[in-house]
Amino acid sequence: MIVSNDGNLLILNGQKQIIWSSNISNPVTNSSAQLLDSGNLVIHDDSNGRKIWESFHYLSDSALPEMKLGSDASVNVKTMLRSWKSSSDPSVGTFSSSINSLTIPEFYIWNGSHPYWRSGPWNGQIYIGMPHPTHLNGYNLVPDNKGNYYATFSTFEAVHFHFVLNPNGTIIAKYMNELKQWAVVWFSPETPCDVYGKCGPFGNCNSENSSICTCLTGFEPNNVEEWNRENFSSGCVRKTPLKCKTIRSSNPENEDRFLKLKTTKVPALPNWASVKEIQCLNLCLINCSFTAYAYQQGIGCMWWSGSLIGIQKFSSGGADLFIRVANSEPEIDEVAADVAMMWRLTWRPRVAEVAADDLRGG
Repeated sequence: MIVSNDGNLLILNGQKQIIWSSNISNPVTNSSAQLLDSGNLVIHDDSNGRKIWESFHYLSDSALPEMKLGSDASVNVKTMLRSWKSSSDPSVGTFSSSINSLTIPEFYIWNGSHPYWRSGPWNGQIYIGMPHPTHLNGYNLVPDNKGNYYATFSTFEAVHFHFVLNPNGTIIAKYMNELKQWAVVWFSPETPCDVYGKCGPFGNCNSENSSICTCLTGFEPNNVEEWNRENFSSGCVRKTPLKCKTIRSSNPENEDRFLKLKTTKVPALPNWASVKEIQCLNLCLINCSFTAYAYQQGIGCMWWSGSLIGIQKFSSGGADLFIRVANSEPEIDEVAADVAMMWRLTWRPRVAEVAADDLRGG
Protein backbone atom coordinates (compact mmCIF):
# COMPACT_ATOMS: atom_id res chain seq x y z
CA MET A 1 0.00 0.00 0.00
CA ILE A 2 1.40 3.38 -0.99
CA VAL A 3 0.37 7.02 -1.29
CA SER A 4 0.83 8.08 -4.92
CA ASN A 5 2.12 11.42 -6.21
CA ASP A 6 -1.45 12.66 -6.80
CA GLY A 7 -2.44 11.93 -3.19
CA ASN A 8 -4.35 8.69 -3.76
CA LEU A 9 -3.97 5.63 -1.58
CA LEU A 10 -3.09 2.63 -3.75
CA ILE A 11 -2.89 -1.12 -3.23
CA LEU A 12 -0.49 -2.83 -5.63
CA ASN A 13 0.03 -6.48 -6.50
CA GLY A 14 3.39 -8.21 -6.83
CA GLN A 15 3.83 -6.79 -10.31
CA LYS A 16 3.18 -3.28 -8.96
CA GLN A 17 -0.14 -3.10 -10.79
CA ILE A 18 -2.94 -1.10 -9.16
CA ILE A 19 -5.67 -3.38 -7.82
CA TRP A 20 -7.41 -0.69 -5.72
CA SER A 21 -7.37 3.11 -5.47
CA SER A 22 -9.04 5.63 -3.18
CA ASN A 23 -10.03 7.57 -6.33
CA ILE A 24 -9.89 11.01 -4.73
CA SER A 25 -11.82 13.41 -6.96
CA ASN A 26 -9.56 16.40 -6.26
CA PRO A 27 -5.99 15.08 -6.08
CA VAL A 28 -3.34 16.86 -4.04
CA THR A 29 0.42 16.74 -4.44
CA ASN A 30 1.35 16.52 -0.78
CA SER A 31 -0.61 14.03 1.33
CA SER A 32 -0.16 11.30 3.93
CA ALA A 33 -2.20 8.39 5.29
CA GLN A 34 -2.89 7.70 8.95
CA LEU A 35 -4.67 4.81 10.68
CA LEU A 36 -6.56 6.26 13.66
CA ASP A 37 -7.26 4.43 16.92
CA SER A 38 -10.91 4.17 15.87
CA GLY A 39 -9.89 2.04 12.88
CA ASN A 40 -10.55 4.87 10.41
CA LEU A 41 -7.89 5.11 7.70
CA VAL A 42 -7.55 8.77 6.75
CA ILE A 43 -5.69 10.63 4.00
CA HIS A 44 -4.72 14.21 4.91
CA ASP A 45 -3.73 17.13 2.73
CA ASP A 46 -0.44 17.92 4.47
CA SER A 47 -0.54 21.56 3.35
CA ASN A 48 -3.56 22.36 5.52
CA GLY A 49 -4.31 19.17 7.54
CA ARG A 50 -7.70 18.71 5.87
CA LYS A 51 -9.13 15.23 5.45
CA ILE A 52 -9.48 14.42 1.77
CA TRP A 53 -10.52 10.78 2.12
CA GLU A 54 -11.46 8.39 4.93
CA SER A 55 -12.33 4.70 4.99
CA PHE A 56 -15.37 5.30 7.27
CA HIS A 57 -17.14 6.74 4.22
CA TYR A 58 -16.76 3.45 2.36
CA LEU A 59 -18.04 0.67 4.60
CA SER A 60 -17.97 -3.07 4.23
CA ASP A 61 -20.10 -5.40 6.37
CA SER A 62 -19.22 -3.97 9.80
CA ALA A 63 -20.03 -0.78 11.69
CA LEU A 64 -17.70 0.44 14.43
CA PRO A 65 -17.96 3.29 16.95
CA GLU A 66 -17.57 6.76 15.35
CA MET A 67 -18.81 5.51 11.97
CA LYS A 68 -21.88 7.16 10.49
CA LEU A 69 -24.66 5.22 8.76
CA GLY A 70 -26.96 7.22 6.53
CA SER A 71 -26.82 10.62 4.83
CA ASP A 72 -24.57 13.45 5.96
CA ALA A 73 -24.98 16.53 3.77
CA SER A 74 -22.00 18.26 5.41
CA VAL A 75 -19.67 15.89 3.55
CA ASN A 76 -22.12 14.91 0.78
CA VAL A 77 -21.87 11.22 1.68
CA LYS A 78 -24.42 8.44 2.22
CA THR A 79 -22.89 5.43 3.91
CA MET A 80 -24.30 1.92 4.28
CA LEU A 81 -23.19 -1.52 5.31
CA ARG A 82 -22.77 -4.02 2.48
CA SER A 83 -22.74 -7.74 3.15
CA TRP A 84 -20.07 -10.12 1.95
CA LYS A 85 -21.06 -12.46 -0.86
CA SER A 86 -20.41 -15.41 1.48
CA SER A 87 -18.60 -16.08 4.74
CA SER A 88 -15.43 -16.83 2.76
CA ASP A 89 -15.88 -14.29 -0.07
CA PRO A 90 -15.52 -10.61 0.98
CA SER A 91 -16.71 -9.24 -2.37
CA VAL A 92 -19.94 -7.23 -2.25
CA GLY A 93 -23.03 -9.37 -1.58
CA THR A 94 -26.71 -8.73 -2.22
CA PHE A 95 -27.66 -7.15 1.13
CA SER A 96 -27.14 -3.57 2.29
CA SER A 97 -28.24 -1.65 5.37
CA SER A 98 -28.52 1.98 6.43
CA ILE A 99 -30.90 4.67 7.69
CA ASN A 100 -33.92 5.26 5.48
CA SER A 101 -34.96 8.81 6.35
CA LEU A 102 -38.13 9.44 4.30
CA THR A 103 -40.50 11.22 6.73
CA ILE A 104 -39.50 9.35 9.91
CA PRO A 105 -36.07 7.68 10.09
CA GLU A 106 -35.91 3.89 10.27
CA PHE A 107 -33.11 1.36 10.01
CA TYR A 108 -33.49 -0.77 6.86
CA ILE A 109 -31.93 -3.84 5.31
CA TRP A 110 -32.33 -4.16 1.54
CA ASN A 111 -31.98 -7.27 -0.60
CA GLY A 112 -30.76 -5.68 -3.79
CA SER A 113 -33.18 -2.79 -4.27
CA HIS A 114 -36.04 -4.41 -2.32
CA PRO A 115 -36.69 -3.85 1.42
CA TYR A 116 -35.93 -6.98 3.45
CA TRP A 117 -36.26 -5.77 7.06
CA ARG A 118 -37.00 -2.52 8.86
CA SER A 119 -36.72 -1.44 12.47
CA GLY A 120 -39.86 0.67 12.68
CA PRO A 121 -39.72 4.45 13.32
CA TRP A 122 -37.21 6.02 15.72
CA ASN A 123 -38.82 7.75 18.72
CA GLY A 124 -35.67 9.44 20.01
CA GLN A 125 -34.60 6.50 22.18
CA ILE A 126 -35.48 3.24 20.41
CA TYR A 127 -36.84 1.87 17.16
CA ILE A 128 -40.46 1.04 18.02
CA GLY A 129 -40.80 -1.75 15.45
CA MET A 130 -38.38 -4.18 17.05
CA PRO A 131 -39.87 -7.08 19.08
CA HIS A 132 -37.26 -6.62 21.82
CA PRO A 133 -36.25 -2.95 21.66
CA THR A 134 -32.78 -2.34 22.99
CA HIS A 135 -31.66 0.90 24.59
CA LEU A 136 -28.10 1.31 23.34
CA ASN A 137 -25.95 3.76 25.24
CA GLY A 138 -24.25 6.22 22.93
CA TYR A 139 -26.46 5.41 19.92
CA ASN A 140 -28.21 8.35 18.30
CA LEU A 141 -29.74 9.60 15.06
CA VAL A 142 -28.52 12.98 13.87
CA PRO A 143 -30.31 15.16 11.28
CA ASP A 144 -28.32 16.94 8.61
CA ASN A 145 -29.24 20.29 7.07
CA LYS A 146 -31.32 18.62 4.34
CA GLY A 147 -33.64 16.71 6.65
CA ASN A 148 -31.83 13.39 6.28
CA TYR A 149 -30.49 11.37 9.19
CA TYR A 150 -27.43 9.34 9.98
CA ALA A 151 -26.84 6.95 12.88
CA THR A 152 -23.77 7.21 15.03
CA PHE A 153 -22.61 5.54 18.20
CA SER A 154 -19.70 5.99 20.57
CA THR A 155 -19.43 3.79 23.65
CA PHE A 156 -21.76 1.04 24.79
CA GLU A 157 -21.88 -1.25 27.79
CA ALA A 158 -18.52 -2.62 26.71
CA VAL A 159 -15.55 -1.01 25.01
CA HIS A 160 -15.59 -3.32 22.00
CA PHE A 161 -18.88 -3.24 20.14
CA HIS A 162 -19.87 -3.55 16.50
CA PHE A 163 -22.64 -4.37 14.03
CA VAL A 164 -22.20 -6.96 11.29
CA LEU A 165 -24.42 -7.49 8.24
CA ASN A 166 -24.17 -11.18 7.38
CA PRO A 167 -24.30 -12.61 3.84
CA ASN A 168 -27.80 -14.00 4.60
CA GLY A 169 -29.17 -10.53 5.37
CA THR A 170 -29.12 -10.78 9.17
CA ILE A 171 -27.72 -7.82 11.08
CA ILE A 172 -26.12 -8.71 14.42
CA ALA A 173 -25.06 -6.42 17.26
CA LYS A 174 -22.18 -7.85 19.31
CA TYR A 175 -20.02 -6.78 22.22
CA MET A 176 -16.97 -8.31 23.87
CA ASN A 177 -17.84 -9.50 27.37
CA GLU A 178 -15.65 -9.89 30.43
CA LEU A 179 -14.56 -13.33 29.19
CA LYS A 180 -13.17 -11.70 26.03
CA GLN A 181 -15.82 -13.45 23.95
CA TRP A 182 -18.17 -11.89 21.42
CA ALA A 183 -21.73 -11.92 22.78
CA VAL A 184 -24.85 -11.10 20.78
CA VAL A 185 -26.98 -8.19 22.03
CA TRP A 186 -29.67 -8.56 19.35
CA PHE A 187 -30.12 -9.64 15.77
CA SER A 188 -32.74 -9.11 13.06
CA PRO A 189 -34.63 -10.50 11.25
CA GLU A 190 -35.34 -12.83 14.18
CA THR A 191 -38.55 -14.52 13.00
CA PRO A 192 -40.32 -14.90 9.61
CA CYS A 193 -42.63 -12.06 10.68
CA ASP A 194 -39.66 -9.69 10.72
CA VAL A 195 -39.19 -10.10 6.98
CA TYR A 196 -40.60 -7.10 5.12
CA GLY A 197 -44.14 -7.61 3.79
CA LYS A 198 -44.37 -11.25 4.89
CA CYS A 199 -48.19 -11.17 5.00
CA GLY A 200 -48.76 -8.80 2.09
CA PRO A 201 -51.06 -5.74 2.06
CA PHE A 202 -53.47 -5.53 5.03
CA GLY A 203 -52.03 -8.73 6.52
CA ASN A 204 -51.07 -9.04 10.18
CA CYS A 205 -48.14 -11.26 11.18
CA ASN A 206 -47.86 -13.00 14.56
CA SER A 207 -44.93 -15.39 14.97
CA GLU A 208 -46.63 -17.07 17.95
CA ASN A 209 -49.53 -18.37 15.83
CA SER A 210 -49.38 -21.71 14.01
CA SER A 211 -50.34 -19.86 10.83
CA ILE A 212 -48.39 -16.65 11.19
CA CYS A 213 -50.49 -14.51 8.82
CA THR A 214 -54.08 -13.36 9.30
CA CYS A 215 -56.11 -10.68 7.59
CA LEU A 216 -57.05 -7.58 9.55
CA THR A 217 -60.64 -7.41 10.76
CA GLY A 218 -62.74 -6.28 7.81
CA PHE A 219 -60.42 -7.93 5.29
CA GLU A 220 -60.16 -11.35 3.63
CA PRO A 221 -57.44 -13.12 1.61
CA ASN A 222 -56.94 -11.72 -1.85
CA ASN A 223 -56.18 -15.23 -3.14
CA VAL A 224 -57.68 -17.95 -0.94
CA GLU A 225 -55.89 -20.82 -2.66
CA GLU A 226 -52.48 -19.19 -2.22
CA TRP A 227 -53.33 -18.24 1.37
CA ASN A 228 -54.22 -21.87 2.20
CA ARG A 229 -50.84 -22.92 0.82
CA GLU A 230 -49.26 -20.34 3.16
CA ASN A 231 -48.23 -18.08 0.31
CA PHE A 232 -49.29 -14.76 1.81
CA SER A 233 -47.61 -12.37 -0.60
CA SER A 234 -50.88 -11.24 -2.28
CA GLY A 235 -52.22 -10.11 1.11
CA CYS A 236 -55.81 -9.18 1.88
CA VAL A 237 -58.63 -7.03 0.51
CA ARG A 238 -61.62 -5.33 2.13
CA LYS A 239 -64.79 -7.35 2.59
CA THR A 240 -67.05 -4.33 3.00
CA PRO A 241 -66.60 -1.06 1.05
CA LEU A 242 -66.00 2.02 3.13
CA LYS A 243 -68.68 4.71 3.44
CA CYS A 244 -66.45 7.59 4.27
CA LYS A 245 -68.53 10.80 4.28
CA THR A 246 -67.58 14.43 4.23
CA ILE A 247 -67.29 16.50 7.36
CA ARG A 248 -70.90 17.71 6.91
CA SER A 249 -72.41 14.20 6.90
CA SER A 250 -76.02 14.24 8.18
CA ASN A 251 -75.83 10.65 9.43
CA PRO A 252 -72.42 10.04 11.05
CA GLU A 253 -73.51 6.61 12.31
CA ASN A 254 -73.04 5.32 8.75
CA GLU A 255 -69.48 6.53 8.59
CA ASP A 256 -66.34 4.46 9.05
CA ARG A 257 -64.86 3.52 12.40
CA PHE A 258 -61.38 2.64 13.56
CA LEU A 259 -60.14 -0.71 14.80
CA LYS A 260 -57.50 -0.45 17.52
CA LEU A 261 -54.57 -2.85 17.32
CA LYS A 262 -52.43 -2.83 20.46
CA THR A 263 -48.69 -3.62 20.72
CA THR A 264 -48.27 -3.45 16.97
CA LYS A 265 -45.43 -2.82 14.56
CA VAL A 266 -46.80 0.05 12.51
CA PRO A 267 -46.89 -0.26 8.70
CA ALA A 268 -44.09 0.81 6.42
CA LEU A 269 -43.79 4.27 4.86
CA PRO A 270 -45.69 6.43 7.37
CA ASN A 271 -46.57 10.04 6.70
CA TRP A 272 -46.03 12.46 9.56
CA ALA A 273 -47.73 15.55 10.97
CA SER A 274 -46.74 17.69 13.94
CA VAL A 275 -50.13 17.81 15.67
CA LYS A 276 -51.57 16.78 19.02
CA GLU A 277 -52.97 13.29 19.56
CA ILE A 278 -56.64 14.29 19.32
CA GLN A 279 -55.91 16.22 16.12
CA CYS A 280 -54.18 13.14 14.74
CA LEU A 281 -57.45 11.23 15.16
CA ASN A 282 -59.38 13.98 13.43
CA LEU A 283 -56.99 14.10 10.49
CA CYS A 284 -57.98 10.53 9.72
CA LEU A 285 -61.68 11.17 10.33
CA ILE A 286 -61.88 13.96 7.77
CA ASN A 287 -59.69 12.37 5.08
CA CYS A 288 -61.30 9.41 3.37
CA SER A 289 -58.01 8.36 1.79
CA PHE A 290 -56.36 7.80 5.19
CA THR A 291 -56.45 4.08 5.99
CA ALA A 292 -54.73 4.14 9.41
CA TYR A 293 -53.08 6.34 12.00
CA ALA A 294 -50.98 6.05 15.15
CA TYR A 295 -49.70 8.52 17.71
CA GLN A 296 -46.44 7.86 19.52
CA GLN A 297 -44.58 9.92 22.09
CA GLY A 298 -41.30 11.12 20.66
CA ILE A 299 -42.63 10.86 17.10
CA GLY A 300 -46.06 12.48 16.91
CA CYS A 301 -48.82 11.73 14.43
CA MET A 302 -48.23 8.98 11.86
CA TRP A 303 -50.78 8.26 9.16
CA TRP A 304 -51.07 6.06 6.11
CA SER A 305 -53.04 6.08 2.88
CA GLY A 306 -53.43 3.19 0.47
CA SER A 307 -52.21 -0.31 1.33
CA LEU A 308 -50.75 -1.15 4.72
CA ILE A 309 -47.56 -3.24 4.53
CA GLY A 310 -45.60 -4.78 7.39
CA ILE A 311 -48.07 -4.91 10.30
CA GLN A 312 -46.85 -7.24 13.02
CA LYS A 313 -48.29 -8.26 16.40
CA PHE A 314 -45.95 -8.05 19.41
CA SER A 315 -46.41 -9.45 22.90
CA SER A 316 -45.32 -6.05 24.26
CA GLY A 317 -44.01 -2.72 23.02
CA GLY A 318 -44.81 -1.39 19.58
CA ALA A 319 -47.65 1.13 19.26
CA ASP A 320 -51.44 1.38 19.16
CA LEU A 321 -52.47 1.37 15.51
CA PHE A 322 -55.95 2.46 14.38
CA ILE A 323 -57.25 0.90 11.15
CA ARG A 324 -60.16 2.41 9.19
CA VAL A 325 -62.94 -0.16 8.71
CA ALA A 326 -66.59 -0.06 7.69
CA ASN A 327 -69.03 0.81 10.48
CA SER A 328 -70.78 -2.56 10.05
CA GLU A 329 -67.67 -4.61 10.81
CA PRO A 330 -67.66 -6.47 14.19
CA GLU A 331 -64.91 -6.52 16.79
CA ILE A 332 -64.40 -2.79 16.76
CA ASP A 333 -62.51 -1.47 19.77
CA GLU A 334 -65.34 0.25 21.68
CA VAL A 335 -63.18 2.86 23.37
CA ALA A 336 -61.74 3.99 20.05
CA ALA A 337 -65.17 3.92 18.45
CA ASP A 338 -66.70 5.98 21.26
CA VAL A 339 -63.93 8.56 21.04
CA ALA A 340 -64.31 8.80 17.29
CA MET A 341 -68.09 9.21 17.56
CA MET A 342 -67.77 11.86 20.25
CA TRP A 343 -65.47 13.85 17.99
CA ARG A 344 -67.77 13.56 15.02
CA LEU A 345 -70.75 14.82 16.99
CA THR A 346 -69.13 17.60 19.00
CA TRP A 347 -65.75 19.13 18.21
CA ARG A 348 -65.32 17.75 14.73
CA PRO A 349 -66.29 20.81 12.63
CA ARG A 350 -64.09 23.23 14.56
CA VAL A 351 -60.98 21.08 14.98
CA ALA A 352 -61.20 19.63 11.49
CA GLU A 353 -60.30 23.05 10.11
CA VAL A 354 -57.33 23.31 12.49
CA ALA A 355 -56.19 19.78 11.69
CA ALA A 356 -56.42 20.42 7.97
CA ASP A 357 -54.31 23.57 8.37
CA ASP A 358 -51.73 21.58 10.36
CA LEU A 359 -51.52 18.96 7.65
CA ARG A 360 -50.94 21.66 5.04
CA GLY A 361 -48.29 23.23 7.24
CA GLY A 362 -50.42 26.31 7.97
